[in-house]
Amino acid sequence: MFPSLPAVFDPVAWWARVDGERTALIDASDDTRWSYRALDLEADRWHALLAQAGVRPGDRVAVLAPNRREYLPLFFGCLRLGAVLVPLNWRLSAPELARVLADARPVVCFGEDSVRALAEAALRAAALSEATRWHDFDREVPSLLARADRTPPASPVRTHDDATMLLYTSGSTGAPKGVVLPHRQLLWNAIATSTGWQLGAEDVGPIATPFFHTGGWHVFTTPLLFRGGTLVLLGAFDASAYLGTLARYGITVTFGVPTQLDLVQRAADWGRPLPRLRAFWSGGAPCPQRTKDAVRAAGYGFREGYGLTECGPNCFATNAVTARAQDGSVGWPVPFLEARVRTDEGTLALPDVIGELELRGPQMFGGYFNAPERTAEVMTADGFLRTGDLASCGADGVFRIRGRRKEMFISGGENVFPGEVEAALLDCAGVRDVAVLGVPDAVWGETGCALVVREHAHLDHEALVRDARARLAGYKVPKRVVFVDAIPRLGSGKIDRATARALVEAAEPGA
Repeated sequence: MFPSLPAVFDPVAWWARVDGERTALIDASDDTRWSYRALDLEADRWHALLAQAGVRPGDRVAVLAPNRREYLPLFFGCLRLGAVLVPLNWRLSAPELARVLADARPVVCFGEDSVRALAEAALRAAALSEATRWHDFDREVPSLLARADRTPPASPVRTHDDATMLLYTSGSTGAPKGVVLPHRQLLWNAIATSTGWQLGAEDVGPIATPFFHTGGWHVFTTPLLFRGGTLVLLGAFDASAYLGTLARYGITVTFGVPTQLDLVQRAADWGRPLPRLRAFWSGGAPCPQRTKDAVRAAGYGFREGYGLTECGPNCFATNAVTARAQDGSVGWPVPFLEARVRTDEGTLALPDVIGELELRGPQMFGGYFNAPERTAEVMTADGFLRTGDLASCGADGVFRIRGRRKEMFISGGENVFPGEVEAALLDCAGVRDVAVLGVPDAVWGETGCALVVREHAHLDHEALVRDARARLAGYKVPKRVVFVDAIPRLGSGKIDRATARALVEAAEPGA
């Protein structure tokens, strides 16, 4: 009889033993290079530091900082201890961040000085100033790591369903949703992605999206570490330097939201040869046809992907021929993942009929943190995830993503939920009623437009936006405001969004 497979796989530790001098990580900011052996040793130091700081299995360990190389060894230190990493969105306002912290209740938060004031304000608002310890990456962590026992404690017994990460997404009501990512999800996403996308040990991929998004971790980062590949940490996105960085490090696969691709096309060296690059992958938002055409016209490969924090996040795979011949398709479900399209009547959709996309497989989330009722709402009786997105499937099994069932819109790759924005705007001085819609934007894909009923004529666009910025992340603040006499509503009291959109379309530009 074969022995049972281990419940948890640590790819950094495995590659450190088997081929430790392979390059795991390059920090493009200073060209620092870490081998798998060096990354493994640093993860052990973090494991020891966390244990000595009193972090226990199941505790949440938060991080509030732009992308830094410390994220990787810290994550694998948490993995070895059995703690749960909680990457926080540093773009949020203090009230928004406080709601996340109050839900996650981390025992410790690591960050950098650039966001310390935000962290302190959010921790005070969440009544966690005493319960959650703050440690600065630059001022404190080096000495803490130096003092940490070089022999970390034994790792606890872990299972496939134990949590590794807690990633927060906003809900339509404004309440944060903590998505639990278990070991199982990370492992099977890595296996499925590296198989479906043909990733191997010689591939080099960028870390170019924020670590508070699943895309920063699980589009290329964890799948490439699983395969023994190399990661390049790019830091803040710089369109003018992006192509040069791809060429300098021989990057073979890269991912970006459509807004990033649009910005890169304006760079002076757009179209330069990138012989090692197989394709640009686009995701996070629908990619405009003009963007796809420009990428291909420049001689680069292009493929579209689809995923979400709750599943994958890499849910489909295609090839160069199908991606071009069936432009706008995302291909076939990755290995181990089942996908189906269900109509409003509850039946399985016929070929090319649009319905809601449902997914099932081992790369599924572990539920919403502390919210079993929310989890139950998105799961079917037979274990499929209701994605809330519309799709169709051709007779050949190739899927197309057709839109979003919910009111959510995506601005520059960031999910924006109108209910959350409306709740914040209603707290702004002089606002009586409000409805928020996503409208097309040439740069960001979509931006917010607010229909506003004001208390007095003195309230203008500038004052409202200034007030909103104190309550919301910048990408959530509506770029356009239309003042109206009343918000159209249905008999149920809900906003009549179709009529609201007609009002926006009829309003004069700049109204």
